[in-house]
Amino acid sequence: MTSGNSNHGRGADSNPPNRFERLHVELDADPWAAGEEGGDEGGEDEARPRKTEFFCDESRSILTPNRSEDISSEVGINPYRGCEHGCAYCYARPYHEYLGFSAGLDFESKIVVKHDAAELLEAALSAPRYHPKKLSMSGVTDCYQPVERRLKITRGCLEVLARFRHPVVLITKNALVTRDIDHLSELARYQAVAVYLSITTLDAKLGRVLEPRASSPRGRLAAMRELAAAGIPVGVSAAPMIPGLTDHELPEILQAVAEAGGSFATYSLVRLPGAVADVFCAWLDRHAPEHKEKVLRRIRETHGGRLNNTTPRERMLGTGPQADSLRQMFRSVCRRANLSIKLPIVTEANFRRCQAGQGELF
Repeated sequence: MTSGNSNHGRGADSNPPNRFERLHVELDADPWAAGEEGGDEGGEDEARPRKTEFFCDESRSILTPNRSEDISSEVGINPYRGCEHGCAYCYARPYHEYLGFSAGLDFESKIVVKHDAAELLEAALSAPRYHPKKLSMSGVTDCYQPVERRLKITRGCLEVLARFRHPVVLITKNALVTRDIDHLSELARYQAVAVYLSITTLDAKLGRVLEPRASSPRGRLAAMRELAAAGIPVGVSAAPMIPGLTDHELPEILQAVAEAGGSFATYSLVRLPGAVADVFCAWLDRHAPEHKEKVLRRIRETHGGRLNNTTPRERMLGTGPQADSLRQMFRSVCRRANLSIKLPIVTEANFRRCQAGQGELF
């Protein structure tokens, strides 16, 4: 692996054009950011990092309906749009284009924040006509990205969900999830929660450049142990598996999860929709040029000759001999490791409608 990214701690190194915008601005290189003459004397190693900007999301709804056939949740909560974790492969990058931003550096450095998410959630769940639904957090971007440590928006949402005993499934790459064991434990009492730790690789060096601001693989496994010890159903989303780069690690990941107390597992194959292909190809050029052609060829082999597949039921697990082999390996290792390939029971049977400072409303 090599490294040559002047945007330290970022998965992308540029902003691909926004497909919805007629004009695209190319900025001249900033000598201070690049560590060139006129900037820091220390050169690239002391280059000025790109600062993260935060914007307020003033939309008045919090529950986003899911219309995808291959995602089990009916609605999702996304406290943040954009994600500072900066994963080079992230399928959610093109969503930032709907906001007028780029799927590249903008996606990981211009974060839109729903500050009143907990209040909106409480209002939604309190509505007389509301009925509990299969709910997920981090269906688009990670609800435990770095700024959550300070803003505590996800924590506020979990407090509401715990009070209402509303079922929720969380997916995250951040060990910060253990901060909220109090609310997660309360939900677990009523079989109303399951947590997936997303693990793409166990290689710490690879993880640092592939998922630059996410928790280390070791940190995620440690979080899994802590959640399991607290009686919270926890497992792994081995995702995405990148053919020719990380897919060979799947058995090792599953075994590590079992040893950490995980009880269930799922996985998916990488796909590169829209501008994600540009971002990921540029990442390969910087960090794994010797693997680039093999990786792209194998991705195409699992998506019918393309880098992306939009067909429901196929886009997540791929097609063809390579995808079939990975699927068989996954099932075999899960059987040996005693990991369920089904989501644990998450029920709405104990849901109660309540308001702040009041008991149950009938």
